Amino acid sequence: MIIAAALCPSPPLLIPGLTGSASVLPELRLACEQAVAELVAAAPDIVAVVGSGDQTMIWDAAARLDLAAFAPGIGGAVLAPGDDPQEPPATDRGSGLPMSLGIGGWLLDQARYGGERLLQSVAHREPAQRCVGLGADLAATPAKIALLVLADGSACRNPKAPGYFDERSAGFDHEVERAVREGDLGALSVIDVALADELMATGRPAWQVLAGALDDGRLTSEIRYCDDPFGVAYLVASLRVELSRAGR
Repeated sequence: MIIAAALCPSPPLLIPGLTGSASVLPELRLACEQAVAELVAAAPDIVAVVGSGDQTMIWDAAARLDLAAFAPGIGGAVLAPGDDPQEPPATDRGSGLPMSLGIGGWLLDQARYGGERLLQSVAHREPAQRCVGLGADLAATPAKIALLVLADGSACRNPKAPGYFDERSAGFDHEVERAVREGDLGALSVIDVALADELMATGRPAWQVLAGALDDGRLTSEIRYCDDPFGVAYLVASLRVELSRAGR
């Protein structure tokens, strides 16, 4: 059963080692840290990290993000708190780990979460029904699960955005934010897949897993961050499950 959920974006700039600076969008980093800290404080049996990737699969829970794959010239995996910098971490298991899952794992490490985790990537073009089904499967698990969803919105918010400017992007992102804010996650399950692709909204599959996992019951949500720096929409939120819904 799902006892709590958090929604964060997955830009590389969240990890100081990938940007060379700890001062890039500190308010975004703080919002993500707060959302994940609250998630961990719910005392789950498992934290399920869900994000988009090249394929739908479950990864080794101990996998780490290989920095060299995303920042040429930087070697090794992301160090977790307490790792010995003189001893290289086990990067082989993290080879090919999607950025979304790597960022999610890093956020959990920063929160010093030492419990069980499940790393689930969802293919970029996975049909909506399949994504919703994955979420429903997580919700059906007897263990207490906290869901950490890594998802970016459209990348077409202004002429300097990766996808240039598309006037449809503001409305698209506003509807996602509204659905999360109001706990209307069913609206995420019917997102237009073709439109999401055109707007480069890579978070679409992960949003729909979230919708499948929390498709009923009362939710309260706190939006911790909502903006479009660099022309990409980033949303950070804490989703709190009604205690009776979580069986507590």
